[in-house]
This record gives sequence, C-alpha cells and structure tokens, in this order.
Amino acid sequence: MFKKKLLALFVLPLVAGGMFCAGEALAKTNCTGRERMRKIAVIGGSGVYSPDAVGGFAKKIVKTPYGEASCVVGTLYGNQVVFLNRHGTGHSVPPHLVNYRANIWALKKLGVEEILATAAVGSCNLKMKTGDFVICDQVLDFTNSRISTFYDGKDLPVAHADFSQPYCATLGKILQNCLQDMKVKYHSAGTMVVTQGPRFETPAEVKMYAMLGGDVINMTGMPEAILAKEAEMHYAAVAVVTNYGAGISKNPLSHQEVLEGMQKSEKEINVLIDKFLQWKGNVDKVCCCETTMANYGGFKV
Repeated sequence: MFKKKLLALFVLPLVAGGMFCAGEALAKTNCTGRERMRKIAVIGGSGVYSPDAVGGFAKKIVKTPYGEASCVVGTLYGNQVVFLNRHGTGHSVPPHLVNYRANIWALKKLGVEEILATAAVGSCNLKMKTGDFVICDQVLDFTNSRISTFYDGKDLPVAHADFSQPYCATLGKILQNCLQDMKVKYHSAGTMVVTQGPRFETPAEVKMYAMLGGDVINMTGMPEAILAKEAEMHYAAVAVVTNYGAGISKNPLSHQEVLEGMQKSEKEINVLIDKFLQWKGNVDKVCCCETTMANYGGFKV
C-alpha cells in the first residue's frame, strides 16, 4: 500500500498495435536485462493535496522558459515518481492563472513519460453520479485567454499537433484495469468540458454542455492536456464526480462541496494512484503519444 505520509500528499517508442508493458516507453529492460523504472507524474488539484512533508521525497523547484514549477520527487515501487499540485500550497493559484506551460515543461525536463492527472468534476450527465470515477477520452475546451501551445512561433516554431486522441488510450486501459480490481463505480469513457473559471457555470451553460455531448465539467483540464500532447508524454485524466452541475443540483454550488466530495472518495483515490504506480501488467498499444511532433523534429527541452 501507499506509504501513509505519501497518501497525505495526494488524496486525491509507443506505436499503435502490439502489447504495452507499463513503462515500455522507457524500454522494459535495460542493457543488463533488469526491468527499468517507469517515470511517472501525478498531477493533483482541488481536494487532493496536502503540504505535509513526505518521507523520502524531496521538494524541487524546476526552472523553465515560462517560470518556475514546484514539485516533489522521489522513488516509489522502483519507479521515479513526481507529484505536482496545480494550485500551489493552500489552493493559492486559481485555475485560469495556473502556469500550465511551466508545469508540463518541468515534468518533461525531469524525464517524466507518463502523467496521471486527477480532477474534481461536476457532472452534466445524470448517469455519472457523485463518487463515480470517469476515465476521460475526449474534451470540449471552453477556456479563453490561456496560452495553449509551446509552438507559438517565439520559443518554438509554429506547429500543429494532432489532438484527435486528447488522452492516452494506453494509460486509459491501465486505469480501467486498476478500477476493475477496485470494484468501484467507474465509466471507461467520458467527455470533459473545461471552463475558464474561477466562477462556476450557469444552468444554461450546463444544459448546453450536455447537449454538445459533455459529461463532466472541470476548470483545469486545458491547456494541460494539449501541452502534454505537444511534449510527447502519455497523459491520462481520471475524474472524480463531486457534484452535479448548476441547474441539475438542487443546491447552490460551492468550492467546499467539491472538497467534501473529494474527501468522500479519498480512500478510493489513494488506492487508484497506488495501483497505477505499481502497475506491471500488459495492455494493447493503442496510442502514439511519444511521436506526436515527429513531423516537426520531435519535442525537446
């Protein structure tokens, strides 16, 4: 099981075809024949972070062209693990001001190849109830004024990334296996609607999102997902439903409700992260995340 102190921190080249062993982007074995470590980042947000010290993990400030990013780095289950909190200590950074480019660049600089992003979400799909887990496979981006690319013609030349698969389907299969083992209510697919925030949505907006095919609503999923895609990392997002959206919920929405919803799912979130970090099984290769920018010479930091 996850080390107790580590739980306090977060309570909340692949080609299509063939088989994928977790960490195969690193190659399953090194030149000595020993299994090589996976390099994993867990990104958390509302209700999944505590600033308590973690034994064996060290805080690290990573300098990037976009500013500094703070995270904690260590080794767990023989893998390099990085924990990064989007909102900073004490939820001090609102979703529209998160330095997404610095965060993703920092993870790439640290050698991260797999990202598990956790998210507290509201639901606009009555089938996705409070406490359910959702493995996101598509996204509707309603954010604005957020810089959503590394390839802006300044730091990097103009480029156009394929985003038909916003989330890594291979990691999604791993998450599905983990959730099946846990015997919890989960949905193997779902469309995440990402709003600008920090305000909550209106009932009319929630109704529109549902009509467009949205399932869950969040404020931080973009541009995080596309930046990870441009950086050629395997990025999966697992959402935990904490409430129904405005107009569906009978009560006014509040951030406290979100935190309370995450606290109710605390045990399951911990177990899921733990299982994901330990995963050594096989799943079909169904992604090509690490070659997204191959036509532009690949992504390098």
